[in-house]
Amino acid sequence: MTLPPWLAARAGERGLGSLIDHTLLKPEATADDVLRLCDEARELGLGAVCVNPQWVAICARRLGGSTVKVASVVAFPLGASTSAAKAAEARLAVADGAVELDVVAPIGWIRGGLWLQLADEIAVVTHAVAGRLVKLILETAVLTPAEVRRAGTIAIQAGIGMLKTSTGFHPAGGATPEAVRLLREVAGEQVGVKASGGIRRPEEAVAMLRAGADRIGTSAATGWTGALGPGAPPLEELFR
Repeated sequence: MTLPPWLAARAGERGLGSLIDHTLLKPEATADDVLRLCDEARELGLGAVCVNPQWVAICARRLGGSTVKVASVVAFPLGASTSAAKAAEARLAVADGAVELDVVAPIGWIRGGLWLQLADEIAVVTHAVAGRLVKLILETAVLTPAEVRRAGTIAIQAGIGMLKTSTGFHPAGGATPEAVRLLREVAGEQVGVKASGGIRRPEEAVAMLRAGADRIGTSAATGWTGALGPGAPPLEELFR
């Protein structure tokens, strides 16, 4: 099977590894847990680790010299911080070694139609960490399709680099193929799409990739041995 356009550049890769953000955001996570996450990501050939801000520095040290990126969340999981606080948190994470930021959108603003405030906030955050990939978490399970389209369009215009489905912490639910398709419709080929929240099996990850994602956030990747590493089948084969 030919890969969809958003994955065409990955055609020569084996397995799902480079597409995965290996995620640990539980508040009870310890330093040992986070270091284990880093070691797993390196051993499995994963694309990134995604952690809370207090762990960014030790991840950056642990993964120094590897190809694994360090991502940090911002205003997680509610998105209700002030714009200045989000920008400061993002800057501090970059100073500690983060190269990607997963920023929770102000969901109340979106539901209330405060589009100018949304655009201003995204511009403030992306300017604060210029040159870094900023992913905007839209919590799609609590928004209407019209709200997702409008917010996603504004985010792209304001400099966002990737649209993301969910935090995985909201009781309304996480990623679905339908939400991913909607985000890809909005993103076109301009920006990326990350599916995150409740993705536990490689088959689910492939379904999200087929729907439009080019990044997967999951805490379950260590169990995906048949779809990761140099022994994994080519990415095209996993799509059959």
